Amino acid sequence: MTLKRITSKDYKDKNVTVTPSFRLDDGTVGEMIFDGDKSGYAVYAGGAWKMLDRMRLPSGETLLPYSPKNNLIRNRIVLLPTESTEYDSEAALLEEIQTFLHRYVDVTPTFERLCAYYVLLTWIYDDFNELPYLRVLGDAGSGKTRFLLTVGSLCYKPIFASGASTVSPLFRILDIFKGTLLIDEGDFRQSDEKAEIVKIFNNGNAKGFPVLRSETTNGKEYNPRAYHVYGPKIIGTRSLFSDRALESRCLTEEMGQRRLRDDVPINLPDRFWEEATAIRNRLLTFRFRHVGKHHASPDLVDRSIEPRMNQVFVPLLSIIDDEETLSDLKETMREYHRQYVSDKGMDIEGHLLEVIAELREREEVVSVSEIAERFKEKHEDDYDKKINPKWIGSLLRRKLHLKTERRREGYVIPASESPKVERLMERFGLKEEPSSDAEPDPQPSIGEHVNVVNFPDDVKGASDSQPPAF
Repeated sequence: MTLKRITSKDYKDKNVTVTPSFRLDDGTVGEMIFDGDKSGYAVYAGGAWKMLDRMRLPSGETLLPYSPKNNLIRNRIVLLPTESTEYDSEAALLEEIQTFLHRYVDVTPTFERLCAYYVLLTWIYDDFNELPYLRVLGDAGSGKTRFLLTVGSLCYKPIFASGASTVSPLFRILDIFKGTLLIDEGDFRQSDEKAEIVKIFNNGNAKGFPVLRSETTNGKEYNPRAYHVYGPKIIGTRSLFSDRALESRCLTEEMGQRRLRDDVPINLPDRFWEEATAIRNRLLTFRFRHVGKHHASPDLVDRSIEPRMNQVFVPLLSIIDDEETLSDLKETMREYHRQYVSDKGMDIEGHLLEVIAELREREEVVSVSEIAERFKEKHEDDYDKKINPKWIGSLLRRKLHLKTERRREGYVIPASESPKVERLMERFGLKEEPSSDAEPDPQPSIGEHVNVVNFPDDVKGASDSQPPAF
C-alpha cells in the first residue's frame, strides 16, 4: 500500500493528535514508519498488519505520525522502520541479529549474545516495569562508538544522542518517542551536562519515576512538567559511575582489552544501513506479535543474590525459552553478583563488618570500643580520620544502620541486632548466603566469555547454540 502524503493543513485540525506510536484498548498497535519520503503508520490488529497514513479513532480523534520533514527524523537522530516485514522464525531472527552484531563489532561471545537479546527486549520493553542498561566502558578508540551505532541501529526507535549540542532536548525526545537512548556519556564534558544525564539514567530504568523540570509560560510563570524517561538505554563511558546504584543497573563490557578481530571492517560499508533497516522491519513484526504477552516472571528470581541484580536480569531472562542460553545467562547474573559483593567488601562498611565478624566469633555482644580498637589495628593506614569509638559508633549507625546500646561497660551492639548483622554479612560476602529454592545446573566458568568490570577501590559506586524459539 502506498502512503498518502500528509499536508500541513492536516496537522491544524483540532481533533488531531500527533504521536509516533500507539496501543489501543482493543489490542491494536500502531508504529510510525518512514520510507525516506513519507511517514505513516504500520498498524497491527487481529493478527494482520497494514500501512495507513493516519489512524481514525471511533471517538472522532485522528492520530497522525510526525511529518517526514521533522528534523529528528530527517537527520536520522531517531531511526524508524520503513515497513513491517515477515521473518522465518524467532530463532532465525535472533540468529540474524547476532550475525549482524558479530560482523560489525568485536565483543566477547557471551556479551554478543546478551546484546542480541537486549535488542529483542527493546522492542517489547513496555511490557516490563524495570529494565537493565547495556553499557560499554573504554577509552577513546576502544570501539565504543561502533558498538553504540551497531547495536543501536537494530533497537526500538533508537535515539542517537551523541551528536546533541546540549542535554536539555533529550528529556523531550524521550518523552515523545519513548524509544531506546544511545548515548556516549563521554561526549558531554561539562559537569552540569553530566549531572543532567545522570538524572535520566537514575530515573529511566523503572516506570513511574519521571524527571521534573520547570518551564516558563509566556516567559513569565514557571510551571513544573514531568518528562517520562523510562526506556532501554545503551551507554558508552570512559570511566565508572560514582553511584553504586546506577552502576548496578548496567550490564557492562570493557572494550579495547584485546586486538580487534581481522574480519571486523574498520569503516562501515554502504550496505550497513540497508541491512540494519531490513532487520528493524522484521523486528517491528516481532513487536506486533509479542508486545503485551511478556512479563517479569517471579519464577526466574534467584533469592541467593541481590534484589537489584534480579531486577536487572529478570526482564532479559523472561524472553528466553532456550534452556542452554537461559542457564548461561543465569550464570552471568551470578558472576555479576559475585563481583558486586566483592566490590562492596572494599568499602568502609565492608571493613567494619569484617571486624565485627571476627569479634563475634568470641561473643555475640560486641562493644564499640572493641570494634574501634581492632579496626585501628587493621586499617589505621587506610583512613586519614582519627579512629576512635565515637567515630566508629557514628559509622555503625549511619552506614550500617545498626543500633547501639549504652551499658555499664560502654556502648555495644546488642544481641537484638544479630539478625541484621547476619544479613549484612551475607550481602557483603562475609558469610555464605542461603541457596535459592531451585538448585542451579552446574555451569562452566564464564571468565573467558564475559569481561566483568573490576571496580577500583576509590569508587564508591553500586555496584553457537541454537537460538531459542519464543
